[in-house]
Amino acid sequence: MDHIEGKNIVVDVAMAKYWTTDMAFRVADRCLQLFGGYGYCEEYPIARAWRDIRVTRIFAGTNEIMKTIAAKFMGL
Repeated sequence: MDHIEGKNIVVDVAMAKYWTTDMAFRVADRCLQLFGGYGYCEEYPIARAWRDIRVTRIFAGTNEIMKTIAAKFMGL
């Protein structure tokens, strides 16, 4: 509702994008590790999930850019 009220939500959005995409990648990476070598085989869904999750950290600004945006708006 802050956005509707005209408040600046840039920091919240940048932090949310960074946290969710980073956490999704860490979860997918750990799942891939559980599968071992099979995790890289296209026959297993984890291979595609891992591949698809990696790119979310780049869409709409990389996670490094999200950290920079949040720091700038927080005055750090």
